[in-house]
Amino acid sequence: MDPHSSPHPAQHSSPHPTRWSLTPAPRVLHLCLHLLMAGLLVLAAVRAHSAAGTVMAALVGAVYAAGSLLPSVGSSQRAAAVWLGVLGASWLGLLWLTPEALWVAFPLYFLQLHLLPTRWSLPAVALTAGAAILSYVGHGAALNPGVFIGPLLGGAVAVATVLGYQALYRESERRRRLIEELIETRAELAAAERHAGTLAERERLAREIHDTLAQGLSSIQLLLRAAERALPPGSPAAGHIDRARQAAQDNLAEARRFVRALSPPDLEHGSLAAALERLCEPGAGSGAYGSYEPGAAGPRVRFSVSGTPAELPTPYEVALLRIAQSALANTVRHASASRAEITLSFMDASVTLDVVDDGKGFDPGSVRQSSEGGFGLPAMRSRAESLGGTFTVESAPGQGTAVAVSLPLPAGVSA
Repeated sequence: MDPHSSPHPAQHSSPHPTRWSLTPAPRVLHLCLHLLMAGLLVLAAVRAHSAAGTVMAALVGAVYAAGSLLPSVGSSQRAAAVWLGVLGASWLGLLWLTPEALWVAFPLYFLQLHLLPTRWSLPAVALTAGAAILSYVGHGAALNPGVFIGPLLGGAVAVATVLGYQALYRESERRRRLIEELIETRAELAAAERHAGTLAERERLAREIHDTLAQGLSSIQLLLRAAERALPPGSPAAGHIDRARQAAQDNLAEARRFVRALSPPDLEHGSLAAALERLCEPGAGSGAYGSYEPGAAGPRVRFSVSGTPAELPTPYEVALLRIAQSALANTVRHASASRAEITLSFMDASVTLDVVDDGKGFDPGSVRQSSEGGFGLPAMRSRAESLGGTFTVESAPGQGTAVAVSLPLPAGVSA
């Protein structure tokens, strides 16, 4: 690889990338550097007025060209340092023969600053400028401010140019990485929003099907059963009513299967009680509203059922599961509790869920909706009230927290 090429930093194979590789410059600048070196060597050879000067200028040019063609110079600081040492030694030989070679110091400044670390490149630039000044004086030139200002000013300009370019490149890379992170974050947020929208739509469809189609079919069944009982014995309509009732029953079962298919994944493989029990297992890992590990980093969580379990409508199961997940996530994140308990209670006309912990507690009156998306107490309260239930929080600083939700059992459901 050409040492004057500009590989991307991420593509650099060396564990210690060269300074040049970290600051890629446009190809036109590389070409200008090559042309500048060639022109100054030709000038030195012509002004040397000797065969030795011409041969030495050609040697410097050959060393420079060899470094441009060797891949190791662009991938290893050690190889670059060796090459610059050989190039500098040959240039000193040319300086010995002709003072015109001091102009070659200017492209050497850029090479040293690009290929060497700062702790080496700055001393190398200073030594190169000193050698150029001493050579000019050694060849008997009259002392004047220009003898010192020229090489030193050239070195200062080279240092300012290279270091300024490196600073600009680092800032550009920082902004590029920031833009890439923003794009990735936006894609992740979009995926999360799509996933959340899918789950919300599944829950909405399940609720709508249960509240309309399933309830309607159930009512049709009851009406047909009443009509069947009201028919006189041997009525020819009895068979039709029986077939209609059976069709309504079959479609009701199909609607319930469809509702179960649309229910949250946590409820797909069992009842609400089973889902809540899995939520309390050590290493449960992640809930809908947070990441927690009961029994490990979080508190020990126990689950219990009170009363006779009843089959609840899907919206009830979804709401109770989500509230339990959110409450337990709040306990793990904020309560610093050692123990927590989730209790699901079935009563004659209602079902209740209690989440209690022995954490540090808080003042419920000072809580506002979460700025991280609203999945806190207001969201839990909204879920409960949307089903006609009640939601209460009892807590005080240093006295733990108790979250309770009570939902009235719909008609036809009894514990």
